Amino acid sequence: MKEITSYFRLFLLIIAAAVIFMSCNQSKNRESKKLNSLELVKKQGKLVAVTDYNSTNYFIYRGEPMGYQYELLNLLANHLGVKLEVMVNNDISENFKMLSEKKCDIIAINLTITKERSQNIDFTIPHSQTRQVLVQKKPDNWEKISAKEIESMLIRNQLDLAGKTVHVQKESSYATRIKSLSDEIGDSIKIIEMVDLEVEQLIELVAKGEIEYTIADENVALVNQTYFPAIDVQTAISFPQNLAWGLRKDDDSLRVEINKWLEKFKSTSDYIFIYNKYFRNRRSVKIVGSDYYSISSGKISMYDDFIKEYNYIIDWDWRLIASLMYQESKFNPTAESWAGAYGLMQLMPTTAKRFGVDKKSLPKQNIKAGIRLIKWIDTRFVNLGIKDKDERIKFVLASYNVGVGHVLDARRLAEKHGKDPNTWDNNVAEYILRKSNPRYYNDPVVEFGYCRGDETFNYVFQIIDRYEHYKNFIPED
Repeated sequence: MKEITSYFRLFLLIIAAAVIFMSCNQSKNRESKKLNSLELVKKQGKLVAVTDYNSTNYFIYRGEPMGYQYELLNLLANHLGVKLEVMVNNDISENFKMLSEKKCDIIAINLTITKERSQNIDFTIPHSQTRQVLVQKKPDNWEKISAKEIESMLIRNQLDLAGKTVHVQKESSYATRIKSLSDEIGDSIKIIEMVDLEVEQLIELVAKGEIEYTIADENVALVNQTYFPAIDVQTAISFPQNLAWGLRKDDDSLRVEINKWLEKFKSTSDYIFIYNKYFRNRRSVKIVGSDYYSISSGKISMYDDFIKEYNYIIDWDWRLIASLMYQESKFNPTAESWAGAYGLMQLMPTTAKRFGVDKKSLPKQNIKAGIRLIKWIDTRFVNLGIKDKDERIKFVLASYNVGVGHVLDARRLAEKHGKDPNTWDNNVAEYILRKSNPRYYNDPVVEFGYCRGDETFNYVFQIIDRYEHYKNFIPED
């Protein structure tokens, strides 16, 4: 009987071990299960998009990132509950490579859906439709001659492109279409594919008379005609075509989610407003001609030179200071807050006096005083042991907004609750957010009481996020 009992116990032990082993294996399998593309985007907390920079898709104007693709992507990222990270590249073949190498999640440009492209990437449902048109220059002195004379000097029949030279963006749908057209008309069209120029740059070359012809999507061509009235864009060379975003072929999860959102969003007035804002807005010519339009001016603001002049004080990237200045005053030198802060850097009267400026001081003096304040705050955090410059920048920005005292409170709270007092994201930032909660601002380690922590949290995020956009367009030097 004892032998049977011993065997039975051994049997139970073997069964228990097997159950534990199987359970561990199942747990490991669950952990090692490959995340699909949608899950991966949500886990990483960001949607990485590559787009092109031009007057419709993505640009900086008056210090703010703008553009048709940019606004749609922002709304999509909000829908997914993640941050948007934008990269710029006007080389289409490079965009496809970035997608295949998983350097981005989505190609967000005016991609024409074609069978050839569909072999390598997946497309979302169309975000818009257009047709391709020939861009050509009107004759000299076109304003002074009759419409009939102008028409007689322009190409209206596609057959008349025989023997002509057309410049197009390399590996674009325009290159594909013009090659097909050359076959269709049974004659040769000389096609020059440009690697380093995108469609709007080629349109400008036509307007200047440096090249004869290029091809563009009609909606983009019409926008550019407002900047360059000497170009003609009335000759269609294709049927209407669908434009969409490109995704990897690895799985359908992200595409399905985007399609559900896009299908619903396209039926809203918000979508119509965004489309009309960039493709049917007569004010766009004013934007492109402005000193605040980054693509043509190479500037963020009219105060760039002053920021660069005094940047030595803190040795930050001047574009980061420009982003802070935009956050504070939107580059308005006469801005004044309800609390009494004034000028480009929104200095409080006491602080301004300490750094030798007042309301009558020149904008450049206000900038210098603001940068000196940044340096003073930065030195405080160096002395407190935050050695990493990139990390310290976030503490300095937060302090510029809410004051050093509240940030020190958040550091003490973070340390008390087992977080790193020298790290901003997911550590001290978490407790600056909680400083509007009585449980936290009444804690004995807190010296400066209540503050609107969400405002400071967003302030830091928005400045750094805008700075990343500035880096996409504006050189550091």
